[in-house]
Amino acid sequence: MDRADVQNWLARYVEAWRANEAGPIEALFGEDVVYRYRPYGGADQTATGIAEILEAWLGEPDEPGSWEARYTVYVVEEDRAVATGISRYFATDTEPEQVFHNCYLLRFAEDGRCSEFTEYYMREK
Repeated sequence: MDRADVQNWLARYVEAWRANEAGPIEALFGEDVVYRYRPYGGADQTATGIAEILEAWLGEPDEPGSWEARYTVYVVEEDRAVATGISRYFATDTEPEQVFHNCYLLRFAEDGRCSEFTEYYMREK
């Protein structure tokens, strides 16, 4: 993987999130992927395998147009990458705007799909 490959993967990640359909999500992650939502939150904060990721993403989808996200490659070394960015959830009638600063630790398989995804984030304000 090089920087362009990882940046393309990040763009497809955002598009898959926006689409909320199985196909684009499956194209991003390998069958045995480990996806850590909150690495220190315990086993219930980790999805293992594409079926668990699909269940998590599609089981509680974000409303279309309720958010925006931008992520940029920070560094790539062989099959590993680090990306940083911002996820913003727009204000609603009942919730204020929420901005999260993200750091993703990624490992990729030879086919370009992600085999390990670890998400760190900090809420702004």
